[in-house]
Amino acid sequence: MSAETFEVNATVRTDEGKGASRRLRHAEKVPAIIYGAGQEPVSLTLSQHEMTHHLENEAFYSHILTVNIDGKAEQAVLKDVQRHPYRAITYHVDFLRVDENAAITMNVPLHFINEEVCVGVKTGGGVIARQLSDIEIRCLAKDLPEFIEIDLAEAKLGEVIHLSDINCPEGVEIIALSHDSDLPVVAVNAPRGSEEEETSAGEDAAADASSDAE
Repeated sequence: MSAETFEVNATVRTDEGKGASRRLRHAEKVPAIIYGAGQEPVSLTLSQHEMTHHLENEAFYSHILTVNIDGKAEQAVLKDVQRHPYRAITYHVDFLRVDENAAITMNVPLHFINEEVCVGVKTGGGVIARQLSDIEIRCLAKDLPEFIEIDLAEAKLGEVIHLSDINCPEGVEIIALSHDSDLPVVAVNAPRGSEEEETSAGEDAAADASSDAE
């Protein structure tokens, strides 16, 4: 796990409305809000340059952040970012305060490791097909992982890894599994045109023909 830390510098914002937000953006500032943990929401102003730098780092999205508000530090996580559709401009940022005794729900990235030595690829000529790039989890702030690794070294040709196959860190719960939704995460598929793929296609065609006959 990374020991990286992130600090966001902010000032309290009193001007509200679209006009005020537009003026902030023209001044290379970002309107934001921090809320949660049983406290009142507070409108903030951030530096556009600082946020652009932070948002380029994948770890920023799944870390406990220190938000310095007029010199007072608060712990929070990033909950939402609104961006310009094609320019490197942040329109608005939402932070959620962290209560160390309350679980938080976050999306964390998946890191797939050992793809180059995957059994299904090396011996079977398979192709790795990722279905998900991140997953939604619930945990206490102290247990929040920066990412979750999925080791593909032993994955065989035709094997599909589901959410239930992931070894999560202690204290981390995958939200989808609590809803009985065991989604596929990654698979080692047979290469196009292979005998296995053609057999599967033939079986599908036969099943379709049988269905039509009925």
